[in-house]
Amino acid sequence: QVQLVESGGGLVQAGGSLRLSCAASGLTVNRYIMGWFRQAPGKEREFVAGIRWSGGTTYYADSVQGRFTGSRDSAKNTVYLQMNSLKPEDTAVYYCAAYYGRKATTTNDYEYQYWGQGTQVTVSS
Repeated sequence: QVQLVESGGGLVQAGGSLRLSCAASGLTVNRYIMGWFRQAPGKEREFVAGIRWSGGTTYYADSVQGRFTGSRDSAKNTVYLQMNSLKPEDTAVYYCAAYYGRKATTTNDYEYQYWGQGTQVTVSS
């Protein structure tokens, strides 16, 4: 049974930082791309960052490039999203997801097969 469990969300002031974690179990992680998505109230879910487990290649949405950093710890089967210089517009529920397929990268949420339950990030102005 595949499980993705996010943690690390919370309330932070603008300009602050948070680190999200996503612990994966029940899958062979080095075959997957791990994605971070977010969904703000009244908005569609959007891609934030992707981490190719094998090799550690990362890619980001333009809106977070230079502020967010993805990483992984193979020993812990955990991926992270370090979020710096947070803005009120970063407020959303953040989801971790896993994609297995032929693509080297993907930002399409419908292509990710497994999802975590989400963690709330709130940035106050």
